[in-house]
Amino acid sequence: MLRRLNKKVIGFLLLALLSVLSYTPQILASNTSNSGNVIFIHPDGTSAAHWGATRILFQGPDGRLNWDKMSNLAVYLGHMKNQLSATSNGGAVTHATGVKVNADSFGLDENGKPVVALSGKPQTIMEEAMSAGKATAIINSGMIHEPGTAAFLAKSPSRRNFADITKQIVESGADVILGGGEMWYLPKGTAGRHTTAEKSQRTDSLNLVEIAKKKGYTVVYTRDELLKLPTNTKKVLGIFAADDTYNDDTEENLKKQNLPLYVSAAPTVAEQLDVTLNIFSQKRKNFLIVLEEEGSDNFCNFNNAIGCLTALKRADDAVGVAMKFIEKNPNTLLVTAADSDAGGLELVGATEKDFPFDKPLPEKGKNGAPWDGKEGTGSLPFISAPDKQGRRFPFAISWSGFGDNAGGIIAKAHGFNAGLLNGTVDNTDIYRLMYRTLFGKELRNL
Repeated sequence: MLRRLNKKVIGFLLLALLSVLSYTPQILASNTSNSGNVIFIHPDGTSAAHWGATRILFQGPDGRLNWDKMSNLAVYLGHMKNQLSATSNGGAVTHATGVKVNADSFGLDENGKPVVALSGKPQTIMEEAMSAGKATAIINSGMIHEPGTAAFLAKSPSRRNFADITKQIVESGADVILGGGEMWYLPKGTAGRHTTAEKSQRTDSLNLVEIAKKKGYTVVYTRDELLKLPTNTKKVLGIFAADDTYNDDTEENLKKQNLPLYVSAAPTVAEQLDVTLNIFSQKRKNFLIVLEEEGSDNFCNFNNAIGCLTALKRADDAVGVAMKFIEKNPNTLLVTAADSDAGGLELVGATEKDFPFDKPLPEKGKNGAPWDGKEGTGSLPFISAPDKQGRRFPFAISWSGFGDNAGGIIAKAHGFNAGLLNGTVDNTDIYRLMYRTLFGKELRNL
């Protein structure tokens, strides 16, 4: 009896030893093998204050944005490896790999090697998803080389290598690529649908549009063309502007040039997401979509208040599209996070006596901080949407600077695995949550 018991104990110990020897440090066995879809929406440069001002303007003090209705939230810590304030490229690399990097990184470490992700692979989560046969898409309101999405598909010694980053994106094989930046697809001297021959920027003679067509991409250039795509389209390349799909400048300069905030013929990020989801619904396999509203960062850094809040409304519309999709596809996770606080926006509220509806706001607050009304400095105040009693309130937008700050960022989640986001999270946790959902594996810190 004792001898048989000893054999059982020895067998158990051997099994335990084999388990330890075969253990991969980065990956813990998940509680369930279930995996699902991921939609990551990156409203660049947006803090809780940005969302609050957007809510007041478009929904009123008692209203709620789509973003407000997401089920889970956490305070987001966005510091980099070598500084407290995040950069767009450094923050995107962290989201794409789950590893803190230096502020100047665009997918490479200090030795110029590809960042090894938290999964243990020298791939971003999107590259790993593609290797696993999952559907992938990037969507951006800015040029396609914008880091918030581009860092999921490209690596470069500098974020300024726009031509090479655009080339890597086209060559990546992602199923859907939507954004601006036609000038970086075409060689100098070649005119496109949006860019002139003089404005085209490539110096390597490559025509990336033609290369994309040979790779099987259907190329579209306008909202109408995008919305008319059949849902069985296999690969889509959308190029919606010569540069960005918005005109990022101050209110005053845009007025002088008679320029709108957004290019009228370009689709919104919400429309782009809706088309992408319709296409992916036909593929019958899990997917990863990374979407960035870049206007919220650029307009805010120009201290253009109406541009900033309009961009946030567009991002919120995309959140609404994702939430509607989740209602019918509960195996889908929606997660949102910015990496910085652009311009240091704050809402300044006062009574109508102090901020008359029909009189321009002061140009500055008492501490010297610049104030914006609905048409810029020294203009009439913003007026909120009605509250529950139908009352509207005047307000100004105050700015602390022109750059990206380490402000009050809130991450949110909705749908599949949303309950895993709570409390206070690090920027690396965004990757961890996406990975858990996409691959059904929980990751631990390196």
